[in-house]
Amino acid sequence: MELAELKEIAAYTLSCLKKYGADDAQCKVRFSDVDEINVDAGEFSLMRSTFDSSVTMKVIKDSKKGVIAINKTDKESIDAAAKECVANAEVSAVDDCLSIAEKEENEDFSYGVAESDRDKFFEKIREYMVDLKNDYPKVFVEQLIANYSEATSVFANTNGVEFSYRTAYYSMGSMYSAHDGDKTTSFNSTGIDFTDLDKKILDMGTQRMMYELCEKELDAVPFEGKFTGTAVFAPSCLGDVIATAIDNFTGDEAIIDSTSPWRHSLGQKVASDALTVSLIPIDDRVIGGERYTAEGYKTKNCDIIKNGVLENFTLSEYAAKKSGEKRCSTLSGCMEVKAGDTPYADLLKKIDKGILVCRMSGGSPASNGDFSAVAKNSFLIENGKITKPISETMISGNLAEMLQNITDISRETAEDGSCVLPWVAFNGVTVSGK
Repeated sequence: MELAELKEIAAYTLSCLKKYGADDAQCKVRFSDVDEINVDAGEFSLMRSTFDSSVTMKVIKDSKKGVIAINKTDKESIDAAAKECVANAEVSAVDDCLSIAEKEENEDFSYGVAESDRDKFFEKIREYMVDLKNDYPKVFVEQLIANYSEATSVFANTNGVEFSYRTAYYSMGSMYSAHDGDKTTSFNSTGIDFTDLDKKILDMGTQRMMYELCEKELDAVPFEGKFTGTAVFAPSCLGDVIATAIDNFTGDEAIIDSTSPWRHSLGQKVASDALTVSLIPIDDRVIGGERYTAEGYKTKNCDIIKNGVLENFTLSEYAAKKSGEKRCSTLSGCMEVKAGDTPYADLLKKIDKGILVCRMSGGSPASNGDFSAVAKNSFLIENGKITKPISETMISGNLAEMLQNITDISRETAEDGSCVLPWVAFNGVTVSGK
């Protein structure tokens, strides 16, 4: 579907919403074309192309909101959905903080490759499977999904805002485990977004390190005992840890409800001086990052924590109005944790007793940051070295305190096309086993 057609659909959608009584309205029209390759149980199982279109609508009428989404773009379906969207608003609660984006300079954005090279893409996935089998023979890919995704979206509202964005890039994600006779490891996963088909996919990001560790996990033993020491979070896990902390302490709900311990800490030190966390959707290392926000504002990169100081909350416009704070210029998940000066090997050498955490599983932390989780795909660190893989291991602590107790951040970073993350060592984490 061409851009001009998507813009026409957006204009028609807004006209329908106004016709049925909306005071303010916005919509997003999206069309995507995906080439997909699947590998199941180590064998190629599927190649297909799929097409998808959608229209999402939001209206404000008498300070009440209605929303709806449909996967059809014909006029009859849009007209019926617009009528229902306004009807939804009429029966919702009054909220004076509702709004739509004010007009900035409208813009058309584009990112990525011109078109898919299907044959070469298939060959790169085949090469990936061969390389993986040769280099890591004990690793077994349970499922691999590789995509070339081309998507174009148009956002428009009744204030005259209009943004469009075309993205086209490749991605690959695998779920895997290691097997050797009767021994097997727990599942793990890895993924990468990219535009360059001239490079080996296996060499991208930290996949080789993850697969190497996976084979070593075959000798995992249950951890016995308990200690409080240093936890080193690998990039594969660090992103989730930091994102959870940021949402828990700076997100909409935490700030509106004043449950965050950082509610009144803007401009103040909340973490180690070594920690800088930024949202970077517009960055050369990010593949297809956000260009306009879900609310219809042009995206800008944003520091959340800079040298330990809280610079911004991660608030939507609605939450900003509700709390009296500033809207965040992006709520994208494209994150960078700034690298440190310590080589990864030297970071490990400083640890007498600790744990390397590559994945963890657990529920949401308490509002104050207390958490408890199962450390997966993890290793014991003793006398400055990674010694043995361990299983059945719990880790617990407090996220706010962990961010203040950073001992080292690695110089090396992992880039997967959406985030740029180092290895980070946190003190004061409790590790307990049987």
